[in-house]
Amino acid sequence: MADEQSTPIGLPLEDAGLTKADPANAPKTHGRSRLLLIPLFLVTLFSGAVIGMYFQPPGLRVFFNTTGLEPGAGTDTPIAVAIQQVATQEQVAVISEGDVVALGRIIPRGDVISVATPSGAGDARIAELLVSIGDEVEAGDTLAVLDNLAQLQSAVASAEAALRVREASLTQTRASNTASRAEAQASLDRAQATSDVAQSELDRVTTLLERGVTTRAAFDQTVAAATQSARDVERAQATLSRYETGSEVVQADIAVAEANLDAARSALSSAKQDLDRAYVRAPERGKVLDINVRPGERPGTAGIINLGDTSQMTVEAEVYQTMIGRVTIGDPVVVNADALAQDLTGTVTAIGLEIGRQSITSDDPAANTDARVVDVIVTLDSASSPVAAAFTNLEAVVRIDAGRTP
Repeated sequence: MADEQSTPIGLPLEDAGLTKADPANAPKTHGRSRLLLIPLFLVTLFSGAVIGMYFQPPGLRVFFNTTGLEPGAGTDTPIAVAIQQVATQEQVAVISEGDVVALGRIIPRGDVISVATPSGAGDARIAELLVSIGDEVEAGDTLAVLDNLAQLQSAVASAEAALRVREASLTQTRASNTASRAEAQASLDRAQATSDVAQSELDRVTTLLERGVTTRAAFDQTVAAATQSARDVERAQATLSRYETGSEVVQADIAVAEANLDAARSALSSAKQDLDRAYVRAPERGKVLDINVRPGERPGTAGIINLGDTSQMTVEAEVYQTMIGRVTIGDPVVVNADALAQDLTGTVTAIGLEIGRQSITSDDPAANTDARVVDVIVTLDSASSPVAAAFTNLEAVVRIDAGRTP
């Protein structure tokens, strides 16, 4: 009976979990499934990171804004920072491994010119401004008038009057020499006639003396008169010679008068040059970008007017000295700034020969402001130059495709 009870009845019944399982016969697939979850988790984590870096969904942005973290802040060479979000020169230098990227500023061809007052204007103030911001001017156009104009105009009028006096003096000297010569010629003619009469009288008295008709005293008197007449002729000839053309006396008088005339002309020329100090003129063709003074003000060191040739815009980029060797003339360039509706394009046209301290810095207070850089000039193409004409001195990010010609 006991054996019958211990022997299970072979009925087709399902195991309801009441019987104890044999460990030797348990399945071994659970451990393997857990191991397969590890690479699946890693792949999922990596894919999520890539998707988050690429799409940057709003939730991820909220997380970064809440925690104060910044994308790419944990490495010195971030790869997930957009160029237009670059804040420091260090990020600019390493943001693109194939390109040379630097900060720059948009400037007119030849940079902005600060037009100052003329040399020697002294304490003159602005009397009148003849241009407005945005006006196109040509070289030599008058931009402003200073308040010393009346004083300088008076000096010109005085110089012109002095010149007329010297011209009249020269005319008077020449006329005086002509009159004196005519007078000397008349005196010579008179003395010559008197001498001829005295010589004839001497000849007659000599004949009479030989005949014994006249006295010795009369003869001596006639000889003295003839001699005096001859000396008067010589004196008249000497006087006339002073006024002959080419004589030292005449030349000296006229030379003095001509020298005085030249001095008056020089004074007038100097006064006219000084008159030009009352006008502020454009040194070259360009557009008026800014006006730094108002009428009645004394111009400062910043100049009166900022002028630039906006017909051709350029970009001045400051490239780190460690990267300048990769830049060559003709490299294509892309310029980007938040204020621009589109990227600007151009080519490298000039590379500086001197290494200096950077002058274009970002808003980051921790940025390196003592970096050594080389100035690179980028000339914008015909499509980008008009777009940049309204953004003089705008800070921009310059990306140079080093080693590739457009």
